[in-house]
Amino acid sequence: MSNPVFRFATVQGQNIHWFLKRNCSVTPVQLGWLYASLCVVSLGIGTFFWFQGATLVLPFAWLELAAVGAAFLVYARHAADGEKISLQGGRLVVELENAGRLERAEFDRDWVRVEPRSDDRSLIEVSGRGRSVNVGRYVRPELRPALAQEIRKALREAAGPAREGGAIVSLR
Repeated sequence: MSNPVFRFATVQGQNIHWFLKRNCSVTPVQLGWLYASLCVVSLGIGTFFWFQGATLVLPFAWLELAAVGAAFLVYARHAADGEKISLQGGRLVVELENAGRLERAEFDRDWVRVEPRSDDRSLIEVSGRGRSVNVGRYVRPELRPALAQEIRKALREAAGPAREGGAIVSLR
């Protein structure tokens, strides 16, 4: 297999990997530290006003921190979401992680189809032998056709000239 230049993938030996991750500006650890500092400041101000006689400030500070904590938890739960597509030997492996749940699908490289679901801006459907998975959630819609084309190119080049006759690699 020649060593093509890929826009979305990394090449490690004979294996090609596409890591598609959610674009998060704050990691869950950073978010935890931000929340802890917010708690210290908010409860400090609430306690000060509690001692000044404004007794409702502290309960509302707790309510505010509970709401912000719940929102931060939802954010942190999905911060590590992503898709990993690997072309390893004769297998195309797709792993989807969503809220800590991992879904894995393996396809025979020679019988996999890679095409948009309905139009060029839709998710990319990877299918073969009765199983299908949609990928490309974390790529801008206008870049999804380029990603699909890159995966198809890698599949064609991995098949080699002797095996191209049996491969179903959609050129759409």
